[in-house]
Amino acid sequence: MIRTMTIDDYQEVHDLWMSIKGFGIRSVDDSRGGVEVFLKRNPTTSVVAIEDGKIVGSILCGHDGRRGCFYHVCVAAGYRRRGIGKAMAVYAMNALKEEHINKVSLIAFTKNDIGNAFWNSIGWTKREDLNYYDFTLNEANITAFNQ
Repeated sequence: MIRTMTIDDYQEVHDLWMSIKGFGIRSVDDSRGGVEVFLKRNPTTSVVAIEDGKIVGSILCGHDGRRGCFYHVCVAAGYRRRGIGKAMAVYAMNALKEEHINKVSLIAFTKNDIGNAFWNSIGWTKREDLNYYDFTLNEANITAFNQ
């Protein structure tokens, strides 16, 4: 089952994130408070997948009124290759369409072979025509990668 994520899902989603090797967690943005702010701004677009009575996948999805963006897309290792990731992506994209958003993007780490293969296999296009830039506004928002 795929449904809209709520803040009540936070602990189970966070536990899922922590179970995935190589997953990057930000100290501020990915805290309960950070995710609560995100979900308040984007109450209908983030999703979770539930199987066997537990959350096995999630996407944080939001938009700025023009373009949607996927963050922290993941499926628990034992549930991959069953169509869960694609079903979540379609659910979130349909939620974006309901809000009149016409394009969605995401960022995948270059070393994320599983994720990059997944996005290519379901028809997403890797952009070669632009550079992605960051500027850090909060030095306390540190990314730690799961080992």
